[in-house]
Amino acid sequence: MEIFYHLTCLKLLQALFIISSFRFSVGEIKNTHIVDDSRQIILIERFGFAPDGHVTISLDHVSWRSNEPAAKLYPSSMGFCLVRDVSFPRLLNESMYTENFCVLSSKYVNLVFRFDKLGPDSTYNTSTTIDEPDEYNLIFGNCQKEFLVTMNVHTEMYNVNNGEKDFLPAGQTPLPKFYFLCFIVYLAFLAIWGFICIKQRKIVHKIHLIMAMLLVFKALKLICASEDKMYIRNTGKPHGWDVAFYIFGFLKGVTLFTVIVLIGTGWSFLKPFLHYREKKVLMFVIPLQVIENIASIVISESGPVEKHWLVWNEVFLLIDVMCCCIVLVPILWSIKSLREASKNDGKAAEILRKLTLFRHFYVVLIVYLYFTRFGIAMIESVVNYIHEWVTIVAAEGASLMFYMFIFYNFQPIEKNPYLAIDKDDDGDEEEEEEEDDEDDA
Repeated sequence: MEIFYHLTCLKLLQALFIISSFRFSVGEIKNTHIVDDSRQIILIERFGFAPDGHVTISLDHVSWRSNEPAAKLYPSSMGFCLVRDVSFPRLLNESMYTENFCVLSSKYVNLVFRFDKLGPDSTYNTSTTIDEPDEYNLIFGNCQKEFLVTMNVHTEMYNVNNGEKDFLPAGQTPLPKFYFLCFIVYLAFLAIWGFICIKQRKIVHKIHLIMAMLLVFKALKLICASEDKMYIRNTGKPHGWDVAFYIFGFLKGVTLFTVIVLIGTGWSFLKPFLHYREKKVLMFVIPLQVIENIASIVISESGPVEKHWLVWNEVFLLIDVMCCCIVLVPILWSIKSLREASKNDGKAAEILRKLTLFRHFYVVLIVYLYFTRFGIAMIESVVNYIHEWVTIVAAEGASLMFYMFIFYNFQPIEKNPYLAIDKDDDGDEEEEEEEDDEDDA
């Protein structure tokens, strides 16, 4: 049962690392606390090494205990090792089908040290150089699962460029400049949007202001990402920029899904109000986004060494899928409503144009959600770790194109047939809203 649990956990780690690669951790200088843990394999960290990469490990307050009084400890049965990321699935397969498996003796690992080298005060410091550059996983192995281990682990992983330490993985080196470039692009995007809204202020709706807020939060998130990566590269620590990144990332996520839901319902474009069922969708999506962002922070900050890290990953994936499905519902409602109106209304041509737009919006949204959830994972699986930044570029490029589609098609332009509210039907729609509210009451 325990082997099955480890297999399930570690199998998912490969896919979940793809997702978590877009999220930020505390840096490549880490302090990890392991308390009463009997897991045979504990994944501490993953890092992409260039030539002349280094790993430093410091241990203190190392202790162990067993619930079996007769159990005898062999310190050499515990220790740290490095395993190439491409060999990780083979290691998992070996752990499942090999009797009396010990990860420290596997042919797929590079042993760093065993606990028989611990000092008399239960401390140990070691540093090793990576001779063959690749993406490695640092693992703690416990070959006596009857013993529960407690210790503090301090790790530093870095590459050396021009005589200076670079704490960013080899595949993330271009990210500080790239995120700053994206910040400039969204800043220009915001300036253009603000100019359009000011020029067309007589026909600007509330949704256009919310869309402007979305650009503000997106730009702030990107500049925080740039500073976060820059400080990690130079010092190994984010110096508080990760907190700002989480805050603006949360605000951006909530605002993005709010904009999608509001546009999907036709609020401010097709009608100046929301039906009760549409309000319920919005009230359901926003709390889900809050929980999703909390799960994202826990995943990024704790790492796979945390016992409940897998549970938080499952929560994140489940809520993310739920949000992606829920935001499609209002668009389908609007498409259905416009299709019925086109059969009965005298303004069939205008309604059909609106119907075409919402159909395009529906298709583009599905493509965007599918690509950012699954397409990026496929790209991540085929690119070399040195080119890890390509997946970030692809994700940000897809986001920018999606934003451009939304902002272009729903911009405040006079006599835009897509955004024109049928004033003749306002009274009928308000009566429908009142009827819906009465029915729900």
